[in-house]
Order: sequence, then C-alpha cells, then structure tokens
Amino acid sequence: MDNSKIKLFSVKKGLSREQRLETYKKALLALGLKFVPEGKTNAQNGGRIELTFKKLKSRGQSALILFLTVGDPSIKITSKLLEVIPKAGVDIIELGFPFSDPMADGPIIQRASERSLKNKTNLKKVLLLVKKFRKHNQNTPIVLMGYYNPIYIYGRRKFIRDAKNSGVDGLIVVDLPPEADNELCLPAIQAGINFIRLATPTTDEKRLPVVLKNTNGFVYFVSISGITGTKSAKIESIKSHVRKIRAKTNLPIAVGFGVKTAKQVREIAKVSDGVVVGSSFVSLIERNLNKNGHAKSDLVKNCINFLQKLSKAAKEK
Repeated sequence: MDNSKIKLFSVKKGLSREQRLETYKKALLALGLKFVPEGKTNAQNGGRIELTFKKLKSRGQSALILFLTVGDPSIKITSKLLEVIPKAGVDIIELGFPFSDPMADGPIIQRASERSLKNKTNLKKVLLLVKKFRKHNQNTPIVLMGYYNPIYIYGRRKFIRDAKNSGVDGLIVVDLPPEADNELCLPAIQAGINFIRLATPTTDEKRLPVVLKNTNGFVYFVSISGITGTKSAKIESIKSHVRKIRAKTNLPIAVGFGVKTAKQVREIAKVSDGVVVGSSFVSLIERNLNKNGHAKSDLVKNCINFLQKLSKAAKEK
C-alpha cells in the first residue's frame, strides 16, 4: 500500500468525537473492513492482546504464548487443538502459516511447514480457521506469524481486510524490517491489527529505537542468536536484555526461542510479561504422528497435559 492510501487515516485536529468516528469509519470502508462499535464483542479486534496482558499483570502473572503451525498434521487437527488450547491455559495463540523457504525456523518447524504445505495449507485456509475459531471464542488473541511472500501473493490490501474481518489481532512478519513499514506494518496498524516486532540479542542501543518505533501489542524478544528450537539462552542473559528493552518501551515483553521445559517457563515468566513456546510443542505434535503422518488417537490429550504444566509454570510468580 502506498503512502497516499495511508493518508486516508489522517484525522484533522479540532474535530468532534463524532466527526473523528465518521472519518475512521470511512477509512475502514476504503479498505473493505467492518466497523465494530464498542460493546458488540467482549474484546475488540486489536484490543484483545492489550486486555490479556493487562489482566495478567493485575494478577502478577505472565502470559503463556503458544506457537503452532496451521495444517500440521491437518487443518482438522489444528481446529481441534484451537478448541482446547485456551482451556489448557494458553493466553495468546500464534498461528504459523507455512512457507517453503523459512529463514528463522529450525528443523522442527521446517518439517511442520513441509507437512502443512503437503496438505495444501494456504493463507485463505488459515483465515477461515481463525474465523471459525472466533465463532466460539471472542477473547483469546490470535497472532499470525510467518513470512511476507505468502502475504504479498495473497495481496496486501486484501490480506489486511480479510485478517481483520476474520478476527486476527496481530501479525509477526519475520522478514519485514522497520525500513519497510509502509509495506504492511503501518496499514495493518491503521486497520486495528497489532504489528509485533522481534528484538534479538544483537539488537544494539542504536537499532532498538528503530525496531520499537511502530511496534505495538507486545515486543517479542528472541532470546538466542540463530534459528528456532536449537539451543536455549541462560536466564541471566535474558534478564539483562529484557531490562534494556523495558527501559525503552512500556509495551509488554515476551520471550521466546529455545523455551522447552516448565522450569524454563517459570524462570522466564519471573522477568518478562510473556513466554513463547513453539518448537517444543510442534515437536510434541510430531512425536504423536504415526508412520503415515496422521495423528495418533491421544495427540490432543497429550498436548493438553503438556500445556497445563507450562501454564501452571507461567502463572507461578
């Protein structure tokens, strides 16, 4: 989307609340989005993430954030998991949409993406899954995580419109740097979708303000240098980096990459606002597949047991 489109959302100073609201409605309409008045749902699109962190903070707790790849091992199984994940104690769900050439994913998530692509999973199916989820859950935030290529092919404007209307709350697009914010970040934010940025151990004092500039929802601190699921950071290193980020932003800070055990979740929860678990959960799914790649009968039950332990650890502050 070019800058002329973004200017649709500029609101003149001195306008009344009603005039500003009308301007906002027209801007959403220009993107083909729905306007949802206050009070229509338990949590507004774009606001669920903020509400979740505020609620947990008031209890002195951290969020358990779960990543899983849509379509691994099938859309049907992902749908079943989405039904039970919030009940098992997951606070925010990251849905990975598969891509054939991932740059940050380790072998575990790469294999999950391969299984998903084999099942012909695409963004259209991912958004339909979110829409189905929203029919029975209006409170749990959904964040889509992946790479820009599938979004670009889908069509940027169409993607933002469909993601918003499906009930998506946030985006993590690994390969779109701040220098490309006009491409997707700013239009998504203007449409009411949080754009969550990654900070890493190599993000220095000069780069951090650039990373944080248009980030909203929360900051995702990648605790290791490298790909997912390969190694784990020491808690002292995580503490130090979280402290540096917190000095520059009031946004919640979630820590991910290399988080595998309840003990790690417990330790990280004490120094952050959220803990992201991904590869270890995807690995659990993989271990519960038969030789043909189909789900064993106790896959969902084993996933629930695993998540309940992690959720308990995340809430023990």
